[in-house]
Amino acid sequence: MFTNNKTSRRIVMKSLAGASMLLPGMLHEMIGAETSPGNAGAAQDPLAPRAPMFPAKAKRVIFLYMSGGVSHVDTFDPKPRLVADHHKIHDKAFLHGSPFAAKRYSSAEAEVTELFPHLGACMEDICLIRSMYNDIPNHPQATLQIHGGSTVQPRPSMGSWVSYGLGTESKDLPSYMVLAPEVPYGGSDVWDSGFLPAFHQGIRVVPGQEAIPNITRRASAEIQNMDLGLINFFNRKHLEEHDADRTLATRIKTFETAYGMQREAPEVFDITQESDATLALYGINRDTKKGFAWMCLVARRAAERGVRFVELINGGVDKYTNWDAHLNIRMHEPLAKKSDQAIAGLIKDLKSRGMLDDTLVVWTTEFGRNPADESPDEEGRRHQSAAYSSWVAGGGFKGGLVYGSTDDYGLKIASDPVHIHDLQATLLNQLGLDHTKLTFRHAGRDYRLTDVSGRVVKELVS
Repeated sequence: MFTNNKTSRRIVMKSLAGASMLLPGMLHEMIGAETSPGNAGAAQDPLAPRAPMFPAKAKRVIFLYMSGGVSHVDTFDPKPRLVADHHKIHDKAFLHGSPFAAKRYSSAEAEVTELFPHLGACMEDICLIRSMYNDIPNHPQATLQIHGGSTVQPRPSMGSWVSYGLGTESKDLPSYMVLAPEVPYGGSDVWDSGFLPAFHQGIRVVPGQEAIPNITRRASAEIQNMDLGLINFFNRKHLEEHDADRTLATRIKTFETAYGMQREAPEVFDITQESDATLALYGINRDTKKGFAWMCLVARRAAERGVRFVELINGGVDKYTNWDAHLNIRMHEPLAKKSDQAIAGLIKDLKSRGMLDDTLVVWTTEFGRNPADESPDEEGRRHQSAAYSSWVAGGGFKGGLVYGSTDDYGLKIASDPVHIHDLQATLLNQLGLDHTKLTFRHAGRDYRLTDVSGRVVKELVS
């Protein structure tokens, strides 16, 4: 026989009082807290949904991060002139054409290489930016900048800022979830909340048999409810006496989220109830528990359950398995094969469910690759932060648009440059957040994701 949680806790309270473990006054106070109308645990939920600063086009973000530095000239910015001038000298370096053919896969303007045929067919829904740049062509600094806005020191991740600005629509799941089989350059600082309250930090999910450690309950739900109800009362009581203790409030909220995740997260990760058509869209089997396609499908399942910001990290720091194609540009092939259909499937799935209109699907990397090298025999490509490509689908970004351009070789930006802070400002804008006003006071100054720069690129959005 099952009883509701509040009734169960009241029975436990009275039992403890009968055993002289609770004073009568304390008992009355606890039962009063249980029965008071509108009581949500005494303190307001710091992750409760917040209204945007102005009408928003998007409600949530799915952030696809390709670790290592994807070559733009071999993927979304093909250069026929570079291929034609292969091994010719330009600015004292040998040009290296792409080994991958390119064409249009849709009625949209953009040509894409054969590495991404499925995404190429989705270009009508994708806003492609070919004029991205950042400040430093080194992995750790560039990775921190794409996530937290700074190359100098780790700062709160974009997902944490979005959580801080908008809260979450799910009471039992984190506002910021990170699906990461491997830790990227920059380590866990990539999803850290920094000086923001810790409950805005990203929760890492490692695909596998148990995606989050200790997600399985060790006791029955009823017993756990009673235990945690009692603990929560004392936590809240202590917090009322120390209302300025932000660390304590953060710890309480973190425990509450962890409890909710034990109930809801297993369902998010369970794809067995998906239709055959949906699984085929992503190119996975029903018993799949890991891989990038699984991550894409789980991202959709988390997003539709109210998780505000879901990040998928493809690759770690191992140059033999990530997108860091120093050794040979053909190392992009297996990575593209594992992600192309999955990402395209995600876009199509969101669109079919009416979610793409208010979901920002962001694809980016920390920088591009240099199309030239001092050696004519080089088969890989060096880092390049001066020009690379990113794209966004949904959330009011203009599908089918190609914005900005690089020169004939992909070495420099030729038109409409977009700094990483500009992209961050534009993403926040679509969420109804003014990047200049989304600030947090720390160490005597107001910090923001875009530091002291950034502009909303209005040409990218409708």
